[in-house]
Amino acid sequence: MTLKAVLFDLDGTLLDTAPDFVTSLNLLLVEEKKKPLDYQIIRNTVSNGAKALVQLAFPLEETDPEFEHLRQRLLALYSQHLADKTLPFPGISEVLCFLKQQKISWGVVTNKPFFYTEPLLKQMPFPVAPHTVVCPDHVTHRKPHPEPMLLACKQLDCKPFEAIYLGDHRRDIEAAQNASMKTIACAYGYIEAGDKVSDWHADYSVQQVKDIIPILQKIIKAD
Repeated sequence: MTLKAVLFDLDGTLLDTAPDFVTSLNLLLVEEKKKPLDYQIIRNTVSNGAKALVQLAFPLEETDPEFEHLRQRLLALYSQHLADKTLPFPGISEVLCFLKQQKISWGVVTNKPFFYTEPLLKQMPFPVAPHTVVCPDHVTHRKPHPEPMLLACKQLDCKPFEAIYLGDHRRDIEAAQNASMKTIACAYGYIEAGDKVSDWHADYSVQQVKDIIPILQKIIKAD
């Protein structure tokens, strides 16, 4: 493959957003007169979104009338603490600088709504801005459907087989595979208890961000 683009999932892959989700969910629990949850328990659930966090914290079915109220309140709290502690994972800036040197485009494909994604990305200290950002607002189907991946490739003027996608959830890997893209599973991200990254059957996997550049170098060298 000729590598023309590298695409990242957002939460748990590009950015360590867990601290601000922990803050927001525990503030909600305190409001509801419940005990805060352990940091690691919340961290492992972040990639599954607001609904999963509400289900983690409250013994409610999604059909319960109170469920949507709690979800909306969680999102309101999160919007107030969007970038208090969130930062790119250590080593991400080096990866982006490497891509710039190699003249390879990069972008974000996330299931996080644009309302939160745009202001969050604007506050991040990236050495180079993303060339595309695809959120659920921009497509009919979200990951694991291939539509977001294909839209990102179209915007970057590359074929899916000329791009590689990095993600920390089975859904990310499936979305890229469904779009005929190469994949890197990021085991440093928000992996649920009992989930095995090896079961996702990604083309590559990394335990740390620093392992990404050697994989990209290997792919480029093989071009």
